[in-house]
Amino acid sequence: MAFGVGSAAETLSLYPVGVLSMLYYNQVLGLDVLLAGLVPTISILVDAVSDPLVGSLSDRWRSKRWGRRHPFMFIAPAPIALSFWCVFNPPDVAGTTLFAWFLTWSILLRTFMTVYHVPHLAMGGELSRGYIERTRIMSYNNFFGWIGGAVVHKINTLLFFAVTAQYANALLNPEGYRTLSISNALVIMVVLFLSAWFTRDRIPTLPQPAEDVGGFSVREFYRDIVMALTNRNYLFLMLALFALSLMLGVRGALNAYMTVYYWELTADQFANILLIGSAVGYVSGFLLSARIHGRFDKRATIVTTALTLSVFPAMPVIMRLLGYFPENGTTALMWAIAGFGALGAVSGSVLNISVMSALADIADENAARYGVRQEGILYSARTFFAKLDASLGHGVAAVALAVIAFPEKAEPGEVPADTIWWLGMIDSPLAIISGVIAAVLYAQYRIHQADYESTRRQLAAQPR
Repeated sequence: MAFGVGSAAETLSLYPVGVLSMLYYNQVLGLDVLLAGLVPTISILVDAVSDPLVGSLSDRWRSKRWGRRHPFMFIAPAPIALSFWCVFNPPDVAGTTLFAWFLTWSILLRTFMTVYHVPHLAMGGELSRGYIERTRIMSYNNFFGWIGGAVVHKINTLLFFAVTAQYANALLNPEGYRTLSISNALVIMVVLFLSAWFTRDRIPTLPQPAEDVGGFSVREFYRDIVMALTNRNYLFLMLALFALSLMLGVRGALNAYMTVYYWELTADQFANILLIGSAVGYVSGFLLSARIHGRFDKRATIVTTALTLSVFPAMPVIMRLLGYFPENGTTALMWAIAGFGALGAVSGSVLNISVMSALADIADENAARYGVRQEGILYSARTFFAKLDASLGHGVAAVALAVIAFPEKAEPGEVPADTIWWLGMIDSPLAIISGVIAAVLYAQYRIHQADYESTRRQLAAQPR
C-alpha cells in the first residue's frame, strides 16, 4: 500500500496538467491554441528523454543505507509541488511570455516527477519475485493512481469548480485553477514523501548493483538501452505502447473540449462521470487482475483489453453519429457516457496492470541473460515511449483544433455544428485505428508462465 500511494500523487500532479492546462491557457487565458498545444508536446518530449537517463542512473546507484531508488524519491517531492503551483499561477502576461512560462514550468514539473516516478516504478518491480504477486503489487499502484485522478478530481470540482452566477461552466473560471493549484501542491508533496518514507524498510531486501557493474556513464547508459531494446518481448511491448498512447494522447488532450463543447456538460457532471465510470473500472481491475492472470495468460489479457480500451470509450460518439445516443442536457446522457467509460476503465486498468507486471518478468529475463538488474531502465523506457507518443497526441490534437478552426474563448452551444462534428470524429472513430494496431503488436509478446518459471530457475542457479 505504501508503494501504491505514490502513484496517487503522480496522477494528482500530471492529470490536471494533462487534462486541464491546455483548456485553461487557451480558453481562459487566451493563449493561441497551437502554442497551448505545443507546450505539452515539448515538455513531454523533454521529459521522455530524461526518463531513461534517470532509470540508468538509478539502476547503477550505490548506497548501502538508502539503496538504488529512495535517494531520488526523497529529493523530488518539494520541487514537484512548486512546479505544479507555478503551472496554474502565471503572471499577468500574454503571448510568447505566457507561452514561455507555461512551457518552463511544465518541463520542470515533468522532469522532477521523472526523478521520483521512475525509481518508484522500478522499486515496484523489485518488491516480489512471484508471477501473480507482481500483478497484485501493480494493482495497488494502478488503484491509487485512480484515486489520485478521479476521486481527487471530484473533490476538487466540488471545492474549486462549483457553478457560479458568472461561470455556468466552472472549468472556465480562472479562480478555480488558482485554488486547485495550492491544495494539490500541498497534498502532492506530503503523499510522495510518505510513500518514500514508509517503503524505506524494504531497502535491505531490494537488489543492489553487482560488484562488477560499473557506475553511470554515457557508455553504460547506451549499453543499458541496447540491452533493453534487443529483448524481443520488450521491443514489441514498447511499439504497442507507442501506438496505444497516441490514441490515449489525442483523447486526453481533447477530453476537456469534448466535455464542455461536444457533450455540453458542467464541471460537476464531468467529475461525476469520471468518478462513476472509473470507480467501476479501477476497483474491478484492482480486485480481478491477479485472478485473471491465474486463469488466462498475461499476453491474452493484454491483447483483449487493448482492443476493448480502443472501442468502448469511442462508442458514445459513434452512437451519437448514428443517431442512437441520448441528447445533450438529459439525465440519460450522463449515465450512458459513464457506462461506456466504466467499460473503458476496466479495460485500461487491467491492461496497465498486466503490462507493468509483464515488465517485471522481462527484467528477470534480462537479468538471466546479461547478469544485470534493469528494472529502472525497463520501466523508464516504458514511460519514455508513453510520453513520446502522448506528446504527439497533444500535438495532433492541437493541430486538429486549428484545422477545424475551433474558436478561442468559445461559449458552449455556440460552436458551429460542423466544427463539433469534426471534434467528435477526431476524438473517437479516428483514434481507434492506432489502438487496434497496438493490439496486433501486443500479440507478439511471448513470455508465458512456463517461460517465467524457467527464467527463475536460471536466476536461482547463478552465483550471487
